[in-house]
Amino acid sequence: MVVPTVKLNNGCTIPIVGLGTWKSKPGEVKQAVVEAITAGYRHIDCAFAYGNEEEVGAGIKQKIDDGTVTRNDLFITSKVWNTFHSFNKVEVAIRQSLKNLGLDYLDLYLIHWPMGYQENTVLFPKDDEGKFIFSDVDYLETWKGLEHCAKLGLTKSIGMSNFNSLQLKRILDNTTIKPVVNQVECHPYLNNSKLIQFCKEHDIVVTAYSPLGSPDRPWAKPEDPVIFEDPKLKELAQKYNRSPVQIILRFQTQRGVVVIPKSVTKERIVDNLNCTDFELTEEDVKYIETFDCNGRVCALDWVKDHPYYPFNVEF
Repeated sequence: MVVPTVKLNNGCTIPIVGLGTWKSKPGEVKQAVVEAITAGYRHIDCAFAYGNEEEVGAGIKQKIDDGTVTRNDLFITSKVWNTFHSFNKVEVAIRQSLKNLGLDYLDLYLIHWPMGYQENTVLFPKDDEGKFIFSDVDYLETWKGLEHCAKLGLTKSIGMSNFNSLQLKRILDNTTIKPVVNQVECHPYLNNSKLIQFCKEHDIVVTAYSPLGSPDRPWAKPEDPVIFEDPKLKELAQKYNRSPVQIILRFQTQRGVVVIPKSVTKERIVDNLNCTDFELTEEDVKYIETFDCNGRVCALDWVKDHPYYPFNVEF
């Protein structure tokens, strides 16, 4: 099937459904990418910090080599990690991701988080007491590094992830290349309507990560609710003769939000893709919006004392 696309403010287009790769384990993510591209996915979301870009790249290569797609058919995203926030490190980081993925360029490169960590060290630098070691690099410097990478042709578009409205505004006031995307956690229990509206007003597309609430997140507790098991969503699924997951994803895509559900199972990969060929009523979209309970699952509480921690404001 042909996946609908959303136009970015620089004229490029992004498929509204992509494959997420966070938490995809070694040994399974290559096949997930192969299955996804075979099923019709053209948008793959990656990040250096996920530690699986080489396998993702191997899956992409297999589908290019067998003639299913060309590089030009695909939309590949990666992200600069928190330990590469200084200007010169950004280029080092993107070149490493390109090498991992076996690509010459990215379609989109994002600042993964506004918070910088100590550089030239491990992904999660901590002191002897187990506290994170921060850097004092301003994310504006990181942004200038992304602009530099775009000018070099290493990425077609640039954006950010996990930025709040105040941080976005600060970027917009200090930019030569406008961000095209803000990728944030977004699902029925955290619908982020105010941030989405802010982004729309500034012609920035929102991508929803963890659109299904990331039930397999490493810090999940057994008693935590699982969104797609919500009786209200199951009821809606029955009404539309769809799966609860498809209802959740359609809720987002009807709002113009790009979704990147992660799966490594062929059936679910296909199921997730088939979420754009039906329509929810406006009443049902508004009904799902009432499920919001500020249910953020990726709050990163352990770094909330960082000066650029993004979740200390309303949106």
